[in-house]
Amino acid sequence: MTFTPLHRALGLNPSVLTDEILDAAVAAGVSETDDLDWKSELPPIKNISQTDVPKDIAAMANSGGGMIVYGITESQKTATGRVDIGEFTEGHERAYRSAAVTAISPPVFGLDIHRLGTDARAVAVVVPASVDGPHLIYKNDLFGAPIRNDADTAWMRERQVEAMYRARFDERRRASDALGSLYEEAASGRDVRKRAWLVAVAHPRIPAVLRRPDRDAAGSIFNRAEPIALSYSNRNGVHPLENIDRFNLRPGLRRWTAVNSATGERERWKEAWAEIHHDGSVTLAAAVGGHRMSADGYLGGWQVEGRGIECCVADFAALIRAVAEGNALDQFEVQVGIEWAGDEPLQILTVDGTGHVYDGVSTPLRRFTPVRANINAAGSDEDFHLGVFQLAEDAVNQGGITYLHVMTKPSEEASSND
Repeated sequence: MTFTPLHRALGLNPSVLTDEILDAAVAAGVSETDDLDWKSELPPIKNISQTDVPKDIAAMANSGGGMIVYGITESQKTATGRVDIGEFTEGHERAYRSAAVTAISPPVFGLDIHRLGTDARAVAVVVPASVDGPHLIYKNDLFGAPIRNDADTAWMRERQVEAMYRARFDERRRASDALGSLYEEAASGRDVRKRAWLVAVAHPRIPAVLRRPDRDAAGSIFNRAEPIALSYSNRNGVHPLENIDRFNLRPGLRRWTAVNSATGERERWKEAWAEIHHDGSVTLAAAVGGHRMSADGYLGGWQVEGRGIECCVADFAALIRAVAEGNALDQFEVQVGIEWAGDEPLQILTVDGTGHVYDGVSTPLRRFTPVRANINAAGSDEDFHLGVFQLAEDAVNQGGITYLHVMTKPSEEASSND
């Protein structure tokens, strides 16, 4: 489901963007606005970064997002008809996305591209709202910040650029504070002097419209997350999602809570709790220290299996993915840490091919510094998997604060360290 400027102009509810909707917009003579731009021709694939594509994308991103539609004729900014733009190949799409990344600073990720029509083919590009403005484009040694001015593209004045930078820094402080508060809340009340806990929280960079989903809708998110998690990690470790009661969610303060279901004396070692908030935030807390080694043998509370961290991160990422799908969200600020307050140094253990625990691969840690990341939860499964594996590896091999920027669009937008 999506809600575009075409939906708004036609008075439609959120839905899949179709060729019929585009025909209806043309028939109604929908005019260009600050978030809608008609184009009759596709830009050439060769030297696409030297065309107006970067300026058009940056202007939309700097103006709160919008849509560029190729294959529409217009007169006086009003749509008058359809024109066939030809085939929009996979290579053309890669070049288009690459221009949004390489020719704009900071890059614009998360373009949503729709191919529409068969006889009169068109392409609709949805540019997401951005909190990283101003997005600049460069021409040789000169640069500028484009912005939409109703149906036209203008250039920001110095005061506008200053105000947008101030808004970016304010948003980062707000996001950092929100993430820190979520983490402290999720970590509070855990018996961290007896066993180590993994705490993971995610907050959408652009929160969802605050609305309370019912219990069934919230439960469907947890149900959707389980198969996603198993596509990231196998069942060799303990998955927190298998130890929460996702069928009887508890209402909380602007959230739904899946309470721990491992309540028996012989199961408490795999205790877990999870929450999904009405604004799209996600929290997960799971005991990772003191796991069972045999029928009656347990690790020390300071001993953590690496595969247990992997399973927790996989489940956490799966919840983010499921929440993003249900709320049309993309970028999340993420923090993952291991909380341990006991006297012994924290140890990360591995398991050899015969199933025996080996502790010779970890330098004992007096404390674990949480890993922070920026994850885009929209896009291809393959690239999102790579981001999850990278986050899990950073959590296992933690050597200080790590800022990881993981995007999940095609290969030219693969993960990179910030």
